[in-house]
Amino acid sequence: MTQKRPNGLNYTNSNNNKMKTQKVWFITGASKGFGLEIAKSALEAGNKVIATVRSKPELLAAALNNNPDLFVAVMDVTNETQVKIATDKAIEKFGGIDILVNNAGYGLLSGVEEATDAEVRKQYDTNVFGLLNVTRAVLPQMRKQRSGHVINVSSLFGFGSIGGWGLYGSTKFAVEGITEALAIETASLGIKVTAVEPGLFSTNFLDESSLFKSENSIADYKDTVGQMRSVVGGLHGNQPGDPAKLGQAFIQLANAENPPVHLPLGKDTITFYREKITKLEKEISDWEAVTNSTDHVAA
Repeated sequence: MTQKRPNGLNYTNSNNNKMKTQKVWFITGASKGFGLEIAKSALEAGNKVIATVRSKPELLAAALNNNPDLFVAVMDVTNETQVKIATDKAIEKFGGIDILVNNAGYGLLSGVEEATDAEVRKQYDTNVFGLLNVTRAVLPQMRKQRSGHVINVSSLFGFGSIGGWGLYGSTKFAVEGITEALAIETASLGIKVTAVEPGLFSTNFLDESSLFKSENSIADYKDTVGQMRSVVGGLHGNQPGDPAKLGQAFIQLANAENPPVHLPLGKDTITFYREKITKLEKEISDWEAVTNSTDHVAA
């Protein structure tokens, strides 16, 4: 049985499950980088896309060839009022939201001690609280539909940190925890939740438009954070990941019947994760006697 929303999107009802032949994507931070590539891939796959930018929506529309299936909304994820307005407009235009991609965010290169309170709060406002603003705005519609997929863009640093990336990584650790809990909370409502952990991809993440460095630097950290500041410029343009292939991976993820809660992307991410797991296993083994010594003695 085929059903239609007021917007004309088709559904096929089979075994009480609705499979859409066309999905509506809501993508934050779509002006460049991952967001732009994901929007391109979603449109090329024949989907409807709401792409959000903080300013100059006409530039993104032109970059995506003024596709009739595209609606560009002006929205800052840290502004809850703007988020609600953009979400309502998207639902009004396309009848619903099937795929939410929480992509908006930026990097902060800084030692933990070096960053000011204002720098850290700004990082969290976008990467964590902004993500929550958008998720809270979209979930009521997904709950109403009893379907949807929330995809949170995390990072390889959402699983482990290195010098200079601890504060940025901590925001992605938060995204990982939010994702895991939300996946449990919404499973019975037909809503899937995934954290995607990209490694280094050849986007503008490491240039001055997306990467910020703390104004303060401390000489005692020259061999750790200082070294990272020195090498990061050389990494820009030499990242191993292909953004266009990342966009295609998002299409596969969105179309999966049983998507994972975690999806690492890039060989560098897998290597990083396996090294972290090996270290964790060694720590657990080395300290297992202490770990087990803290329980009450059974009567």
